[in-house]
Amino acid sequence: MKLTLGFSPCPNDTFIFDAMIHGRIDTEGLEFELFLGDVEELNRRAGLADLDITKLSYHAYAHLTEKYILLDAGSALGNNCGPLLIGKSSIPHEHIPNLKIAIPGKLTTANFLLSLAFPAATQKVEMLFSEIETAVINGVVDAGLIIHENRFTYMDKGLVKLIDLGEYWEQSTGMPIPLGGIVIKRSLPESIIHKVNRIIRRSVEYAWDNPAASESFIAQHAQEMDPAVRRQHIDLYVNHFSADLGAQGRAAVEHLFKVAEEKKIIPTQKQAIFLSFTA
Repeated sequence: MKLTLGFSPCPNDTFIFDAMIHGRIDTEGLEFELFLGDVEELNRRAGLADLDITKLSYHAYAHLTEKYILLDAGSALGNNCGPLLIGKSSIPHEHIPNLKIAIPGKLTTANFLLSLAFPAATQKVEMLFSEIETAVINGVVDAGLIIHENRFTYMDKGLVKLIDLGEYWEQSTGMPIPLGGIVIKRSLPESIIHKVNRIIRRSVEYAWDNPAASESFIAQHAQEMDPAVRRQHIDLYVNHFSADLGAQGRAAVEHLFKVAEEKKIIPTQKQAIFLSFTA
């Protein structure tokens, strides 16, 4: 059986999925047709439900729980890994709502966190995440919301951090920040859903045990080609939650959804958001 699989070209995703894409592990008879796209493109495609399995923002997933269910393996969730709001110079927090801000997509968790921290900040411009730093430097926008490996490089370009929205979330909730998850179509047989979850976990564990195996695949697709930055990216976003959300990870996702529902940012959930382990 062949399933379509979407994830980003960022080092954490290529690290996680390399083994299952390239036959380094037992895929239990499943094959995968690969689609690579940036986070907001993946969010949009998930809205169309044209991929069987896909990475997407937790914010986007909250709008799509009738079509997809979240797998326990493959998530990007943790501490000190949230999006950063940056500018060319320091700006007092009380002035941030007045700024024109570049965001990596309306349905990204990054934009959700910005909305929580600064609900009056409404002058937002959507653009590809890799173009945001340049837009700030050139004065196209006053500030930019950066994700992925850009958090390791913005200072080299003379930019400054205005606020770490991951820290904002952690200090407000005491929980790790859920950034992106792996979802699968609810319409697939339950046995296939659980099989895919096992395969992704196996792929993560293989990557940890054999880090050199995925280096070529990661380098081929990474925006930031410095190997040290790629390693920092992987170390930050691939952790024990990537193998298994566990009770703490599930609690963090539940809280994110609860806060978003209360603020009318997402619809009230009518479906179970997590995988059941009855199979």
